[in-house]
Amino acid sequence: MGWRILVVDDEEEVRKVLRLHLTKEGYEVVEAADGQQAMQKIREGDNPFILGAIISDIRMPKISGVDAIDFFRKEFPSTPVIVLTGFPDLQLAVDLMKKGVVDYIVKPVPKEQLLASVKKAIESRNIGPGTKK
Repeated sequence: MGWRILVVDDEEEVRKVLRLHLTKEGYEVVEAADGQQAMQKIREGDNPFILGAIISDIRMPKISGVDAIDFFRKEFPSTPVIVLTGFPDLQLAVDLMKKGVVDYIVKPVPKEQLLASVKKAIESRNIGPGTKK
């Protein structure tokens, strides 16, 4: 596979579980503890277009997940964003989906759901003008 996944969550244990699930499937995982750190990491020398997807929590210190997601969607519109939250909010989910978020997952996320969501997100990258579904 070789896709790089950015995982943004202020809970180290959540990042660790996601990293373990994703690396077992062959993804490379980059972790950030908050939106500010994610913005720094996404700009670090590497070409951001090799990011397969971004998985971001909503409630985080410094820069909220909503603000970070707005940044990701504006700066890297081709990179799919998956929201991960421990506090489901239907209205927020609807608002985020309207902004282009590809999935909204509630913690604790089952491994199968996580992997299916990431696969769907990466496949969504390949759907565009001139490509077949």
